[in-house]
Amino acid sequence: MKIDRKTWMSTLSKARVYDVESFWKKLTNHPQFKLLRAPEIGGVMVRGRMGAQGDAFNLGEMTVTRCSVQLDTGEVGHSYVQGRDRGHAERAAIIDALLQGPRYEEVFSTIILPLSNLHSDRMDVRSRKAAATKVDFFTMVRGEDS
Repeated sequence: MKIDRKTWMSTLSKARVYDVESFWKKLTNHPQFKLLRAPEIGGVMVRGRMGAQGDAFNLGEMTVTRCSVQLDTGEVGHSYVQGRDRGHAERAAIIDALLQGPRYEEVFSTIILPLSNLHSDRMDVRSRKAAATKVDFFTMVRGEDS
């Protein structure tokens, strides 16, 4: 199963630092690379919409770290990750580059698929917790008001 770059970039950017590190350690034969853009910390404006509809508005700023690398085999990888962890950004950029080359299957099954499953499990738990607190309001018609 081959996924598109947008999907794996999303998975890497949403992953927790220690999860990426954990799965990165399971990958054998880490590649040689050079930094094209060393990890840099900055901010981005986050925009939102009420109920996923209507006009977009500026919700606030979020700290991100970006990085670009080039593997010795020529593939170029980029990353933007939430937070201030330079190591996370560098690893994500290396993983992006690896997924564009001949090691796709290995990297996908060792890193991306487990990260995606972890994220789905966490979102499921969050949804169940939210559903447990849901209150259904209804209007009851009183006899004298009819």
